[in-house]
Amino acid sequence: MEEMLSLSMGAGGAELIDEMRSLEDYTSAIAARQARIAVAFDLDQRRSQAAAGVPVAERGKGVAAQVALARRESPARGGRLLGFARALVTEMPHTMAALETGLLNEWRATLLVRETACLSAADRCAVDEDLAADTGAFDGAGDRQLVAAARAAAYRRDPRSVTQRASHAAGERHVSLRPAPDTMTYLTALLPVAQGVAVHAELARHADTRRAAGDERSRGQVMADALVERTTGTPGGFSRVEVQLVMTDRTLFQGDSEPARLPGYGIVPAGWARDLLTTGPASEQASGQSADHRRAFEVWLRRLYTAPGSGELVAVESRARLFTAGQRRFIQARDHLCRAPYCDAPIRHYDHIIPWHKDGPTSLFNGAGLCEACNHTKELPGWNAKAHPDPGARHARHALEISTPTGHTYHSTAPPLPGSSPNEREHQRERKQETGRHPLPPTPPAASSFAPEDHNTPAYPSTRASRRAELLFA
Repeated sequence: MEEMLSLSMGAGGAELIDEMRSLEDYTSAIAARQARIAVAFDLDQRRSQAAAGVPVAERGKGVAAQVALARRESPARGGRLLGFARALVTEMPHTMAALETGLLNEWRATLLVRETACLSAADRCAVDEDLAADTGAFDGAGDRQLVAAARAAAYRRDPRSVTQRASHAAGERHVSLRPAPDTMTYLTALLPVAQGVAVHAELARHADTRRAAGDERSRGQVMADALVERTTGTPGGFSRVEVQLVMTDRTLFQGDSEPARLPGYGIVPAGWARDLLTTGPASEQASGQSADHRRAFEVWLRRLYTAPGSGELVAVESRARLFTAGQRRFIQARDHLCRAPYCDAPIRHYDHIIPWHKDGPTSLFNGAGLCEACNHTKELPGWNAKAHPDPGARHARHALEISTPTGHTYHSTAPPLPGSSPNEREHQRERKQETGRHPLPPTPPAASSFAPEDHNTPAYPSTRASRRAELLFA
């Protein structure tokens, strides 16, 4: 690594391009080497598990998670990388050779592996030989040309398997949500082609009708608004489903610029969060609806308290086996996403870091939000986890240490909440000088971490005294 960083760049344009091409070749060769290492590690772990008496059906579990941690990837991505490596090393020698020599990059090799996944090992090897990327057959070809050639070759070898794969694909239909820039989001539906075309055609027909009637919104805006309205059944798109914002009371009441956090999305600007609570969604305003026709919002405040400086939430404990509803909300607010290193999947399980059957307490310090896959992986033999506070900080953010069967350790720290600062006391003094207001009390009251829930009360009279407010609206 140091030798690479110490190299000087070329003097002219041609030398720079030559070096860039050489580095691309090295990148492909490194990807091929990683694939071989992943397969060798998989075999080593399976041998070790067999020697330990692990049943055949259980062998290999946890290998993909260890590959993911070593490559700083999510567990789902680790599983795909391991499957990719197995296919290359054991069934696709020509594609592997092209990757090692730089004729294919890792992404294009992945496309070839993906398009031949439905074939038997023998047919896949035959398609690999037919395509023979190391012969230069794909020089200058784009991704689509590569995919088309792989699909055609696979169909020629085994048309039944390819057809069955297409019919089974309908069982993978789903809807997903992922963040987009500027407080937007991608709502994606994977549908059979007939249904997908029908939905798009209906939305387009509705948009054309509204535009012909004088609607000033663009065609795309009308289609997007119609999708939301027809799905939720309300003009503004909000039904009785609860949407949450986590923001400081300074952001809400004092016009502070500290961003808020929207669970399931991420960080949003302070002004956008305030507008959402006071004027409703931007889509309603853009649609031209009058205030009388917009659905009124019910805004509830629930107080959360944090330690000064670090932003660590104050803890409460329970003697019950399962985490209480309040503790689950607490962990959701603190962890936001799965706490396994490099995994950003939604939280599905509220897990005891030290398991209950090993006398682990049902406490917030011993609790972590995990996705289903990471929770199951953590329970495999050789895996260990513990809460790992920073001894140098009095109120450090919650930290988690995970040890794998090979003895490697990885750390995960809860993300900072809105308003957290490395030097919160100095930040308070600066804010006092700028605004003339006194800083909020540095310590929470002795009551519970969460204020009592009372959905009949729109707000708390002493909200200013809270360190943080979780704002809920429906």
